[in-house]
Amino acid sequence: MSLLRRKSVEQSIRDTEQPEHQLRKVLSGLDLTVFGIGVIIGTGIFVLTGVAANQTAGPAVALSFVAAGVACALAALCYAEFASTVPVAGSAYTYSYAALGELVAWIIGWDLILEFVLAGATVAVGWSQYFAVLMETLGVSLPAAITGGEGSVFNLPATLIVLILTAVLVAGIKVSSRVNAVVVTIKVAVVLLVIVAGLFFVKGANYAPFVPPAEPAAGGAGAEATLLEAIFGQAPANFGISGIFAAAALVFFAFIGFDIVATAAEETRVPQRDVPRGILGSLAVCTALYVAVSLVVVGMQNYADLDTEAPLAAAFQAVDQPLFANLITLGALAGLTTVVMILMLGQSRVAFAMSRDGLLPRWLSRVHPRYGTPHRITIIIGLLVAALAGFIPLEELAELVNIGTLFAFVLVAAAVILLRRRRPDLPRGFRVPWGPVIPTLAIVACVVLMAFLTVETWLRFLAWMAIGFVVYFLYGRRHSRLATGGGEGSPMPGPEQDLDTGFGSSSPPPDKTG
Repeated sequence: MSLLRRKSVEQSIRDTEQPEHQLRKVLSGLDLTVFGIGVIIGTGIFVLTGVAANQTAGPAVALSFVAAGVACALAALCYAEFASTVPVAGSAYTYSYAALGELVAWIIGWDLILEFVLAGATVAVGWSQYFAVLMETLGVSLPAAITGGEGSVFNLPATLIVLILTAVLVAGIKVSSRVNAVVVTIKVAVVLLVIVAGLFFVKGANYAPFVPPAEPAAGGAGAEATLLEAIFGQAPANFGISGIFAAAALVFFAFIGFDIVATAAEETRVPQRDVPRGILGSLAVCTALYVAVSLVVVGMQNYADLDTEAPLAAAFQAVDQPLFANLITLGALAGLTTVVMILMLGQSRVAFAMSRDGLLPRWLSRVHPRYGTPHRITIIIGLLVAALAGFIPLEELAELVNIGTLFAFVLVAAAVILLRRRRPDLPRGFRVPWGPVIPTLAIVACVVLMAFLTVETWLRFLAWMAIGFVVYFLYGRRHSRLATGGGEGSPMPGPEQDLDTGFGSSSPPPDKTG
């Protein structure tokens, strides 16, 4: 059987109607936008701002956020077109299956496991650290041995929060949406507080020089150098123009999450309209907040003095505003909570789609008869993330999440170009403007950011991909539904709509809420 056999869009949509694998369509465009904001605003804005400004870009970290945001916006347009064309769980995996074939789909699904599981565990560890700080503020000192501190053997808070959120996800997508909406309101209010209150403490001198002169990086060589530096034989350097792009590759982690909106397409009432709005709306809101916060923080405190663990709270401590610092800690805790939950939501939907296609065991894709969620795969993912967060320090693997996400963006952009050529007849509720130009720019932008990641990160990524190939040839290739008789069927039903730009206006599908 061909390794590039493709699953048609029509077949993917018909699969969503199978009773034992049918998710409930209960989400609106607002729900999706809030989901996107919920997962995007987290570690990036509360931690990486300080790391990137202090070590790599200086005050120009705001430009790094713009560069990363532009790359994400280009990719987001491609996701929006696919989500409106193939409103099926699985996101980049499902799109790649339709346009690039089974082997590429498996690779991207394997890649998304790396992205979502490691990101969820990493953020859970960060949540534990903020929780310990909050407890100290309340006069309760938690032992370092159970909070991920030095000498820790088990991170209890990180494990507990993952298990609690797993229960919320199993209880239903609408319950998850309501919990997320409450927490997002809290953390957006805290972010706006940082921006408004911080303006009163900004000093113009802290912006000079806005782009610090380049200087040699301390100890960076060999596998610690970026791929670009290794190819051209340059010594690693911080700051300067290259520092802006190196910081962009780092703070890219702050934008991870808008693609998770696409994984919920199958649970959306009118996906052709609402998924593009959710993707683009959440990304636009978060990019504006990121740039504003970064400008305020580097204006409050010289970039060389910024704290690399809790920069926002530390900046207010530095100007004798402990109340604001405590509120920021609370907001960070709330922010990281929703990030962990939605990362696990995204992973469960990708694994659900892979299981339904036979690339993972089919029994995993059964949905709960009462809650309408893929409870089996959700519980397994929750236990895996809890174990990783509880026992393994994952901070050093954050760049692996970035390279995995960028790789997914490259394939989605390429898939948009190919599917337009192969299936120009498909109804598209949203089309990326300017034909292949935007997808091509998305590919270029993501590849450039990937080149600024370290050689060590590339080697780890390639090792993970090699393991994925082994798993596919040992299991997925033989058990795939396309290999065992899951054939292609009749054309996709529904009215033709193929607008040049903008959002489709198709009628909503029947609301199967059970």
